[in-house]
Formats: sequence, C-alpha cells, structure tokens
Amino acid sequence: MKIFEVIPWYYMLLYLVIINLIAIFMYWLDKRSAQKNQWRISERDLLIIAALGGWFGSLFAMKKFRHKTQKKKFTFGIPLIFVIELVILIYLCYNGIVKI
Repeated sequence: MKIFEVIPWYYMLLYLVIINLIAIFMYWLDKRSAQKNQWRISERDLLIIAALGGWFGSLFAMKKFRHKTQKKKFTFGIPLIFVIELVILIYLCYNGIVKI
C-alpha cells in the first residue's frame, strides 16, 4: 500500500501549509512572550513542530522575527531536520513506497 494511494497529495500539501503556519505562529508567540518576560514555548516544542514538517515555517520565522538565531540547536538543527526529511523522502520515492 502506497501512502499517496491512501492520502491524496493535496491533503499532504494542506497539512504542510497548516503545520508551517502553526510553526510561524509558535515562533512569533515565543518571541513576543520573551519580550514581555512571560511564559515561553519550550525549545523542545519548537523543534518538534519543525520535525513534524514545519521546518520551512520555523526557518522563515527565525529570520523574520530574529528569534533563536543565536542558538546552534536551531541554526543547525532545523536545516538538519530538513536534510533528514529530504533523504527519507528520496529513499521512499526511490523504493516505490511513495509516488509523487
């Protein structure tokens, strides 16, 4: 069973749009909370949202809001998440598990 035979590609695209918008919102909220010395979103949660497909929104928000740009775990971690997800996707496509 191939994933895109079960889940249409446009649902996957919709998922990626939503997860990236959530990532942008989370970074914005965390930056705003930091400026006001309020409760913060954990770094773990920010990295998890990137690993769930929100790496583009995370990178965009880091640059746009100048947030977490000094932390190596984010400046290297989020691009690394992208590379790992890309390698997995290439592997799945190459082996016929996923058809795009």
